[in-house]
Amino acid sequence: MNKTELVNSIAEKAGLSKADSKKALDACVEAIVEALKAGDKVSLVGFGTFAVTERPSRPGINPSTKERITIAAKKVAKFKAGADLDDAIN
Repeated sequence: MNKTELVNSIAEKAGLSKADSKKALDACVEAIVEALKAGDKVSLVGFGTFAVTERPSRPGINPSTKERITIAAKKVAKFKAGADLDDAIN
């Protein structure tokens, strides 16, 4: 499912126009991104939790030159599915 299909599904299920559904989805995604940038967790009970974790630097190999390199540390977004979501899928 892509973003357009998700907007259409939200519009149908919530009885909103597609424009309002797109605004709601964009606002939701923006709020989650802002919270993650601030270092907060976003927990949606029954759905899951979005969080930011630090990935440490680590050694690696450049595949084209076989030279050893150090892969820089970085922050990554993670999602852990909630129990209700796991149950719905299985």
